[in-house]
Amino acid sequence: MNRSLRIRGFVVAGILLLSPSWSSGDSPDPAAVERGRVALTSTGYLKPGWSGAAYRRAGSLWGENAPAADTPADAYAAAFNQRYGLHPAPFPNDGLPMGLRRAGEKSGMQIDCMVCHGGSIGGQSYVGLGNTTLDMRALLYDLTRADDRRLPPSLFHLNTARGTVNAGMISAVLLSVRNSDLSVRKIPLPLGANLPELDVPPWWHLARKTTMYYDGRTDARSVRSILQFFLAEKSLEELKELEPTFRDIQAYMKSLKPPKYPFAIDAAKAERGKTVFAKTCVKCHGTYGPDGHYPNRVVELAVIGTDPARAQGLSDRLVAHYNTTWLAEDYPADPEMVGYQAPPLDGIWATAPYLHNGSVPTLAALLKSVDRPARFKRPPSTGLEHYDQVQVGWKFTVVADPPSPPLPPFEAQFIYDTSRFGLSNGGHRFGDDLADEARSDLIEYLKTL
Repeated sequence: MNRSLRIRGFVVAGILLLSPSWSSGDSPDPAAVERGRVALTSTGYLKPGWSGAAYRRAGSLWGENAPAADTPADAYAAAFNQRYGLHPAPFPNDGLPMGLRRAGEKSGMQIDCMVCHGGSIGGQSYVGLGNTTLDMRALLYDLTRADDRRLPPSLFHLNTARGTVNAGMISAVLLSVRNSDLSVRKIPLPLGANLPELDVPPWWHLARKTTMYYDGRTDARSVRSILQFFLAEKSLEELKELEPTFRDIQAYMKSLKPPKYPFAIDAAKAERGKTVFAKTCVKCHGTYGPDGHYPNRVVELAVIGTDPARAQGLSDRLVAHYNTTWLAEDYPADPEMVGYQAPPLDGIWATAPYLHNGSVPTLAALLKSVDRPARFKRPPSTGLEHYDQVQVGWKFTVVADPPSPPLPPFEAQFIYDTSRFGLSNGGHRFGDDLADEARSDLIEYLKTL
């Protein structure tokens, strides 16, 4: 298989390997959970994308910030993680951050799903926390250049801001070079997808949802829609062999819980906020606690009003082609579903920025749309000193105008610009009519979830 397709395979497996959400129901089998944990955290499923030396050599490409050759391993790891928005692995990983590993089919280094689905808050790393500091473009380009190679040209932006990833287009490309029997095509199918970059959802949503992805088109009982992201390397028979392993990984994902809010909560305000929530939010987002219920509701674009590019970018041809393959044999994608699924709100305090594209930096701005910045910048650190306890989200700086002259690509990625394709911050104005006190009480309640 050609090099371009291989590179895309490395990316998409890391980005969307397990980004969907699975069906709600009974607690997963503990034995399956443990098998899944081991399978996810100790096994690589791809061929290596880079030499083992690329990790250290990448630092030589950082210009004036390049570390000295004799920089200790721990200091280099901290600099590497900050440079690319990665996080220390909370499991044995040969000194590499979540998202990179040396184990695999051959010697070398490969990417894995936790490059996007591994984050940290206050110095504590969490498997399944969406990585909102990641600069995937810089990471891939630098590791590849460190091996004296170049990434092939791409027809779309992988990410224009830190913390967003356009994995959907990579998966569309992978499907375009497979026939209905999943044999490889020499000439890509003209599937017509046009998908934007997205924020990375947390894995702890998985126990509640019965559908997958932001648009809720796909039934969560199948793991095959996850396995599609191995199409750059795996044959149909190899995908079938992986299916039982990924059922165990699915069970592990369903077992994850969100971290608790790390600061004090005003109990009286939160109790008042619970009442506001019951009147304003439960229809779409459900109820919480021992008897909580999640409605699995997909909200029409005309109602939610958020950026439509993701919901509309899955072309009819792409969905139809997907549905002719083994991937959709038992659970085909819904060709009529055009909207966004209202997500569960467990651990919502930890999942900033908000909306499916990460265009709103705080809960306060989400609930009062006039306060949403058109452009904003926040530091790459997820230390608690950067967390805004009042607004609930990561502290940010408003960028009034586009930088002039334009910044170099690495620096430009720190700025989220809502004028870009798929990144607008409109819609979800359901909190606009709340009084300021009621909105503040609601935010206090959301900290408890």
